[in-house]
Amino acid sequence: MTKNSTSSTDSKWTGMVAVDDTALAVTDTGGPGIPVIYLNGQFATQGYWRRVLADLGTGWRHITYDERARGRKSKRSADYSFEAAVRDVDAVLAARGVDRALVVGWSYGAFVAAHWASRNPDRTVGAVLVDGAQPYDWLDEAMEQRIRRMFRRMGWFLPLLRPTGLTPRMNAEQMADCNIELGKLARERELGPVLDSITVPARYVVASGTSLGSRGDEQERIRAGLAAVTARNPDIRISAKVASNHDAILKKDFRAVADAVREIAALGSGVRA
Repeated sequence: MTKNSTSSTDSKWTGMVAVDDTALAVTDTGGPGIPVIYLNGQFATQGYWRRVLADLGTGWRHITYDERARGRKSKRSADYSFEAAVRDVDAVLAARGVDRALVVGWSYGAFVAAHWASRNPDRTVGAVLVDGAQPYDWLDEAMEQRIRRMFRRMGWFLPLLRPTGLTPRMNAEQMADCNIELGKLARERELGPVLDSITVPARYVVASGTSLGSRGDEQERIRAGLAAVTARNPDIRISAKVASNHDAILKKDFRAVADAVREIAALGSGVRA
């Protein structure tokens, strides 16, 4: 891989990046390779990407971070909105001196990646969207109540897991609010125009089966909406549909994600991955 024009740091850096009223735990491997920023699932941590990073190897500049109140170190905030999550991408890249990056997002992070890529075409090498950012009107009043009940039931044991970093330092209502906001953002009339406006190479890696909280064929019906997305926008394609489900895709099908990153890098930067 040849040297990318984006500024680089020679050595690995781990530290805190201040943004708004909080600070985020960030890891930057440094080096001259193409910068790749990884955007986590809604309540996940940067550790979920370790297999993808290992498969891609050291020829890339990997930047991972934990969102607000996630992981062991990122601080709490008064704002857990989606727009705050998009702002955090800018804050992390600015703090690390990166002007142009390849964005990779899983689940909630795929929505963030899609929005960021659509708003910043000149700063985006391309995007890999891992089983997320699929337009579908799945949120109604009944689903909203189901989400709130689910997080309330989980509320009693979440504090027990917080010291481990496995659950966010958010209460059940805040977590439910984030999930419900995502349902609104996923609606065709909201997400469709965002995807249509992407002008850089983008690839989906799609899971199979269910995910935590889904029932029956809900997830497959949501994924079916991608046919219309790829028909409308020639820059977006499905790179792979893999056997693992939504929750296990980064663990079991990390190679498909890494391959999509390589494909996007070759298309979006003109260098060989």
